[in-house]
Amino acid sequence: MASTSLAPTPSSIHFSIHSALRNEGGRKPITQFPRISLKWRRNPSAAASLHGVAGGRGEEGGGDALNGSNNGVKAVELIGVSDVTHAEISSNDSQTLPRPLSVSDVANSVDGSRLRVAYQGLPGAYSEAAAAKAYPNCEAVPCELFETAFDAVERWLVDRAVLPIENSLGGSIHRNYDLLLRHKLHIVGEVKYAVRHCLLANRGVKKENLKRVLSHPQALAQCEHNLTKLGVIREAVDDTAGAAKLQDTGAVASSLAAEIYGLDILARDIQDDSDNVTRFLMLAREPIIPSTGKPFKTSIVFSLEEGPGMLFKALAVFAMRDINLTKIESRPCRKKPFRVIDDICTIPLKYFNYLFYVDFEASMADPNAQNALRHLKEFATFLRVLGSYPMDVTEA
Repeated sequence: MASTSLAPTPSSIHFSIHSALRNEGGRKPITQFPRISLKWRRNPSAAASLHGVAGGRGEEGGGDALNGSNNGVKAVELIGVSDVTHAEISSNDSQTLPRPLSVSDVANSVDGSRLRVAYQGLPGAYSEAAAAKAYPNCEAVPCELFETAFDAVERWLVDRAVLPIENSLGGSIHRNYDLLLRHKLHIVGEVKYAVRHCLLANRGVKKENLKRVLSHPQALAQCEHNLTKLGVIREAVDDTAGAAKLQDTGAVASSLAAEIYGLDILARDIQDDSDNVTRFLMLAREPIIPSTGKPFKTSIVFSLEEGPGMLFKALAVFAMRDINLTKIESRPCRKKPFRVIDDICTIPLKYFNYLFYVDFEASMADPNAQNALRHLKEFATFLRVLGSYPMDVTEA
């Protein structure tokens, strides 16, 4: 799906992913990661979670945000210096990077004046650039997994998360659809980011000397035609650490990754289609107050009874009110993947159970949108508003 973690890391860079490095002053060359401590921050509104409109049966969800009473301020040691593997960087000009948060790090919060925004991947990933576009001057916090980013927001370790939801070429990022339902964060915005792939290699390596190119599977797929013309072997990897290890090996990633890791850019814009755009969601613990003064989008998820015309009936509540749908996605209902229907047959029929994710162009402050959801709730077995937020009308 284009844009999760496409930043290559040369073999001379080794990361021990144990905790988030707080580097307020930017990426400064250091020989070891400092001991850091966390201060607990409470907010009386932390326990408040607006789920939207919920139907009676088959309700999905889970993963409550951290809540409880204010026990005061206490320092919590996250990890000692002796437990951290140093970042070894071969280039003298290279800079030490923050290490991605792992699941074990998501425990507490860090106080600070800058907005802390989680993204999935390593520094140099397209997700980091999208976070900077969504929240300029933010402190971008890399996370190992999508789940880690969700947890980091819920537990007050960061303020926001910016995560990909769909790509114009690769389609939907299904994992994040599932996580939107499992967690109780709110969509507070969207940002579109144009993906521009570059062919990277170690210093001095020529394009004609390349025999292999490594990157994320989606990045390789989006550059298939140009890589085929090069006659190189394409190797898909989840983690691009060591992608430029050999003199005959290159990597597909962003120009920012080349700058961060000290690599040469052998070719720019090697994606097969110039219209390669990834849409990211901006997530927060609390919803924003919708308005009608500018274009808004609302995202919902619902389920229906089995039967002819049920989905048509659900979508008709929007069509009859001239509400434009921009996205519909179906996902299996993981908690109850099957439903059994007793029919005239002697053997009960077993159907797959689905959830439907829909985006539509309207604000929840608009009575027309409110009436549409009231109508849908009359026959939906489950309905939840994931967020009502301003549309991104800027250029990607």
